[in-house]
Amino acid sequence: MTLELDPHTTALVVVDLQRGIVARPAAPHSATDVIARAAVLARACRERGALVVLVRVAFSPSMRDRLAPPADTPAPAGPVPAGFGDLVPELAQGPNDVVITKRQWGAFYGTDLDLQLRRRGVRTLLMTGIATNFGVESTARDAWERAYHLVFVEDAMTTATEEMHRFPVANIFPRLGRVRAAADVLAALA
Repeated sequence: MTLELDPHTTALVVVDLQRGIVARPAAPHSATDVIARAAVLARACRERGALVVLVRVAFSPSMRDRLAPPADTPAPAGPVPAGFGDLVPELAQGPNDVVITKRQWGAFYGTDLDLQLRRRGVRTLLMTGIATNFGVESTARDAWERAYHLVFVEDAMTTATEEMHRFPVANIFPRLGRVRAAADVLAALA
C-alpha cells in the first residue's frame, strides 16, 4: 500500500537519540545508521513543514524522579553519567522542534507531548529511535491509544539485539500502524 503523508499533520518522533543511549551496543541497525537516517528525516520534515519532536530521557540530580520498582532485571543503579541526556548533535535541533523530557520509557505519560501535538493539528506520527522495544514501542502504544496514525520507520530504529528488534516490528507494530523504510517515508513526504 502506498504511503501518503500530509506534512502539516505529521510529526517525526525521535526517541532517545541521546549520548547515554546511542553509546550502547545496537542491532540490527547501528546507532550511527539510525542517527543518520533520523537526521535526514528530521531535515526533510523541517523543510516540508512537518513537526519534529525530539524525545530524551533524563533525571534530576537526586534521581528521585527515576522509576525503580522491584523487578527481576532492574535498571542499572546509581547516577547516570554526565551528558547522558544530551541529544546527539547530528539531529541539528531546529527552532521549531519540540523537545520532550521523559522520566520513563514512554514519551506521553507525565509530559505535554499529547498537548503539543494536538495544538499543532498533528494526526500522524513517524516513529524512530532507540530502543525499538522500549522507548519507541511504549510511546507508540500510548499514541495508538490516543488515536494517532502511526508509521514505524524500521531502519531508523534499533535496540540491543536483532531478536528484540524483530519481534515488535513483525508482531506489534503492524497492529498499531504501518511499517516502512526511511526511503519510503522520504518519498511520501516529497
